Amino acid sequence: MNSKKKKNLPIQEENKKILEMKDVSYRYKDAAKDDYVLQNINYSFELGKVYAIKGKSGSGKTTLLSLISGLETKYEGNIYYDEKNLKKMDLDTYRNTYIGIVFQSYNLLPHLTASENIILSMDISKLKIKNKKEHALELMEQVGISKDFQNRRVLKLSGGEQQRIAIARSLSYHPQIILADEPTGNLDKETEDEILEIFQKLAHQENKCVIIVTHSKNVCDKVDVVYELKKQKEKEKEK
Repeated sequence: MNSKKKKNLPIQEENKKILEMKDVSYRYKDAAKDDYVLQNINYSFELGKVYAIKGKSGSGKTTLLSLISGLETKYEGNIYYDEKNLKKMDLDTYRNTYIGIVFQSYNLLPHLTASENIILSMDISKLKIKNKKEHALELMEQVGISKDFQNRRVLKLSGGEQQRIAIARSLSYHPQIILADEPTGNLDKETEDEILEIFQKLAHQENKCVIIVTHSKNVCDKVDVVYELKKQKEKEKEK
């Protein structure tokens, strides 16, 4: 990673630890007492870096994302955002202010245009901005979508274009952390590289923390840090 200081960012914010999981364990409600999906997870995440969470199906990748995003709250251990315990935070405010989420299936509203999807996200987060449409266009251009696409309904966009709009939507309220669940899973290699480049710029140039759940070796090869989750049986075999 380039060690040069990023422009217009306070020096003390460089590589600041923004998210931390301490001894986090999780098991499904009806699971046996010792049947954990995740057990004793200790991960930390810094601003200015792109992270990949990889692992086989059933290793708990999506569950981990649900814990980080505050969607799942019944877990052992603690998760801290900016040194504040999630268990003591208003999770709606946390999700609508500090975390942006990007999904594999985009999760855009098909009856809305590209810019309307982004503006709706601003409305939900209660972002105070004078000209939301102008801000939406700026975000579209930031992720490589021309303003000519602003009034196009999302179903008329390609998969790569829809994912770019989804990323722009996640950025609409200036979150510090971007969580992406298999964001390139439906895309070809060339488009995957383009989407990954956007994430790299968000981390390295805008000092955001980007966390990507992925099966892609290509993504894992190009991020700053890779965390690998393993099923409990795999861990036992390694002992």
